[in-house]
Amino acid sequence: MKKYIVFLFMMSFVGSIYAQNGTLNETVIQEIRGSYDNTDPDNKALMNAISNNKINDLAINRNNVGKVDHHFKYKVNVTGITNQESSGRCWMFTSLNSLRPEVIEKYNLSDFRFSENYLYFWDMMEKSNLFFEAVIENSDKPMDDRKNDWLFSNPIGDGGVWNSFSNLVEKYGLVPASAMPETHHSSNTAFLRKILKRKLREQALELRELAKTKASAEQIQAQKTEMLQAIYRILALSLGEPPTEFSYRFIDKDGKIGATKTYTPLSFYNALLPEYSPKDYVMLMNDPTREYYKLYEIEYDRNVMEGKNWTYINLPNDKFKQFAVASIKANEGMYASCDVGKQLSKDAGTLDMNNFDYGSLYGVDFTMDKRERIISKESGSSHAMLLMAVDVDENENPTKWQFENSWGPSYGNDGYLSFTDEWFNEYMFRLVIHKKFLDKSTLKVLDQKPIKLPPWDPMFMQDK
Repeated sequence: MKKYIVFLFMMSFVGSIYAQNGTLNETVIQEIRGSYDNTDPDNKALMNAISNNKINDLAINRNNVGKVDHHFKYKVNVTGITNQESSGRCWMFTSLNSLRPEVIEKYNLSDFRFSENYLYFWDMMEKSNLFFEAVIENSDKPMDDRKNDWLFSNPIGDGGVWNSFSNLVEKYGLVPASAMPETHHSSNTAFLRKILKRKLREQALELRELAKTKASAEQIQAQKTEMLQAIYRILALSLGEPPTEFSYRFIDKDGKIGATKTYTPLSFYNALLPEYSPKDYVMLMNDPTREYYKLYEIEYDRNVMEGKNWTYINLPNDKFKQFAVASIKANEGMYASCDVGKQLSKDAGTLDMNNFDYGSLYGVDFTMDKRERIISKESGSSHAMLLMAVDVDENENPTKWQFENSWGPSYGNDGYLSFTDEWFNEYMFRLVIHKKFLDKSTLKVLDQKPIKLPPWDPMFMQDK
């Protein structure tokens, strides 16, 4: 009996030690508390300041204020700042903003706007269909399978990348803003997305059960079509119904009125941009976590079932910049995306590695490089803008760049954001550029079979 009691005591003692391993026990807490001196006058002053003020107001680096100007040697001709309002459609606005200057010049206009709402409607419809098809394809897997978990976590969203735009415009064409104006829900998309997600998940469960039966492919598709009718109704009531035909005339900046013509969305697109083809463009990526000069493709990262997934060439920054400078010099702006929230000074309209000094404020070092920020999910592309200006030194090496943003003219420097070349290295991710600006070795990468990445890959982060 005594041996049994001793055994229980020893087991309890060992268990106690094991339970304490890795916990914030009293000894560890005292050690941590001892590292912070609450009697130090500097710590007292910092606590008073930090706890009662916005961090960026305190961390702003006064030695850097005014160091980045907004003048550039090479600048693309652009006209007017657009505003995506409270929506995740930056990829759409940026893609259309890359085309606007050509239309404005061609018809001698003071300004021109395509309808983002028109493309948004079809983007939501196509994404709904793609979600249903993915649900059907994976209906034989359990709900907690990683792919199904990802699908039901992400049934629909209004973010995207450039291939989303190219898929839409080739299938549905374009219309002027007057043919399908913005509505409350196109400019404020959060609640509409919430309603769509709820309905899509509900319908997907039904579709999943049907797909697991012996129902024919025709029966499954018929059920899916009926489900999409409900989605169409929600979208039509929220956004208006997209036109199949419309009349339009151009009025140039001198007041000259052109002839009224009737168009379909596709005929309008072809009439305005007869030489434009998305096939002439390629997406570049700077992702230091993966091998350069390789072609990558992200599964399910598209909006149209028969469309192209997000496919890109991974390149080092020096090549990235070489091609971007060539495009700007040729007066061609580019779809570009970045981690816009890092070191962003809204009031100054600048992105600079030295805008805010959080390390000095807290007395704590922040040391991750771009690769480490990506793999730890600290950084990734979050917003698309038009890359349209570059300044260079005496050797024609870039020193700073500029974006045309889509957050309205009151944000930043009259709607533009200027950023240093150092910031480019750390937080620029994607660039869509005409193939004519690429060298032969880069173009040759397009002949490779793409390395397919899963939809939950860190680079999946869509532009919003």
